Amino acid sequence: MRAGGSRPVLAGALAAIALLYLAWHWGDAHFGAALLVFVLPPLLLLAGVLRGAPSAPLWSGIAALFWFSHGVMYAWSQPEQGRFAWAGIALSLVVVFSASLPGMRARFSRKRGDA
Repeated sequence: MRAGGSRPVLAGALAAIALLYLAWHWGDAHFGAALLVFVLPPLLLLAGVLRGAPSAPLWSGIAALFWFSHGVMYAWSQPEQGRFAWAGIALSLVVVFSASLPGMRARFSRKRGDA
């Protein structure tokens, strides 16, 4: 897989996170706020990834730290919402690893004498 090959995985994970939060907060009393806070950010990052913006993977990884923490908080405090929480945790990890993969490949593919 080439260095840019993780972008489709990242794009898919961002789309899945947006859909997850849409389903999670469907029918909430504060659905509009949930759209702004939880659904809009991954969609904006998805647009950046699809457009090829060089900073989009970085910001996706940073946002995934929030999504991961949010999922852990819900998995711990409200186990009845566990399937949404665990899906959010899993998808946030996919975002982090797919956003980081090109940099990790570049860093660790160097020969010992290149540094």
